[in-house]
Amino acid sequence: MGRSKSSSRWMAEHFEDEYVKMAQAQGYRSRAVFKLKEIQEKDQLIKPGMNIVDLGAAPGGWSQFARQLLGKKNKLIALDILPMDALEGVDFIQGDFREESVMEELFIALEGLPVDLVMSDMAPNMSGNKGVDQPRAIYLGELALDTAKTVLMKNGSFLVKLFHGEGFEAIHSEIQRSFTKVAIRKPKASRPRSNEVYILAKGFK
Repeated sequence: MGRSKSSSRWMAEHFEDEYVKMAQAQGYRSRAVFKLKEIQEKDQLIKPGMNIVDLGAAPGGWSQFARQLLGKKNKLIALDILPMDALEGVDFIQGDFREESVMEELFIALEGLPVDLVMSDMAPNMSGNKGVDQPRAIYLGELALDTAKTVLMKNGSFLVKLFHGEGFEAIHSEIQRSFTKVAIRKPKASRPRSNEVYILAKGFK
């Protein structure tokens, strides 16, 4: 007998809570850390010596995890419209990175250093209406890609959260045109019923 929808959902929520508990126990700011951690274990995306830009960084879980893997002199710059509590070794810029002034702040913070990785775990505030949420999510992915194209050095990498649905194939193709190696990852910490995936792109052309 198949499990009822509500009991499978309960299982999913329960499982999800395990990640919340793990994040709390390990001192991480969000359960999203485990998505990045799994990608890191599989793909060795983050290496000492890299300079990283983390888009939509608040509350700071990804920056917190990535910072541990970098050298002391490496730059990790986090951007978000929302405020974020300070993290040691992370430069935080609060603002909308579609604005020129915010991008200028980013370039000033980089001090002319090359950017090896742009990562984005951004998602819109979900309304539950697919016709509204999906275009918003794709738009955020496109913004992240535009930013990556602006700041990444040649052969740099890009990691972005996207949602399967309308517009996904187009942005996936655009990423494939800009990078030599593109893969799709669905970490275990992603909610089972979510159509969220991560596109991992290496070798910026």
